[in-house]
Amino acid sequence: MSTETCRTGALSCTACNTYNCSKLNKEFPAFCLTTISRQGGDITQQIEEVTALYREDPFVSKIARAAAEIEGEYYGKYTRAEEIVAFAKRIEAKKVGIATCGGLINEAKIFVKILTKQGLESFSVMCKVGAVHKAAIGIEAKYIRAPRGSHVSICNPVLQAKLLNQEGTDLNVVIGLCVGHDALFTKYSTAPVTTLIAKDRVLGHNPAAALYTTCSYYKKLVREENE
Repeated sequence: MSTETCRTGALSCTACNTYNCSKLNKEFPAFCLTTISRQGGDITQQIEEVTALYREDPFVSKIARAAAEIEGEYYGKYTRAEEIVAFAKRIEAKKVGIATCGGLINEAKIFVKILTKQGLESFSVMCKVGAVHKAAIGIEAKYIRAPRGSHVSICNPVLQAKLLNQEGTDLNVVIGLCVGHDALFTKYSTAPVTTLIAKDRVLGHNPAAALYTTCSYYKKLVREENE
């Protein structure tokens, strides 16, 4: 059981070691979210309502079925970039929006070439669009990594989303937006959003590496705050 679980007393999926919800070949733990509502009682009605969405809601049904089909057909065969292309085609997307970090603009250009070769239209917006100075939104000077007096633009995920909304994109792809900026982009995007690259400047944009090395190089991540 994790330290965080012990602190909060809220048992959830990361406290489970049976995962019976996957194949129904074991026993559900007493706290399982498949059987017990966090508000108490039976969660069956909520599960049925959500399942009905997957069956009956045109948007939810299209996305859910396409995702399951891509997983089932290309599991362990396709890279993330290939999966996104296949997914876009499966949901009949015509125009793919790209919200890219300026630091990964070259990767975005390569992805545009891939989309074009696959017969998909694209439209990209870089994070610095709008050229709004960081000081204009109240960011203190100590957080601006540039010589004093020089112009440093904010990352502008809300404008990225709005511009892609205006373009009428059918699917938006995040390429390396900063933590938090990706959250704002997703909130304001009209089209569904998926991620090609999750930014991690330290680990070459492979954030999972920190989790895999918590027993070695990144032990500090699982130490108590006061250690």
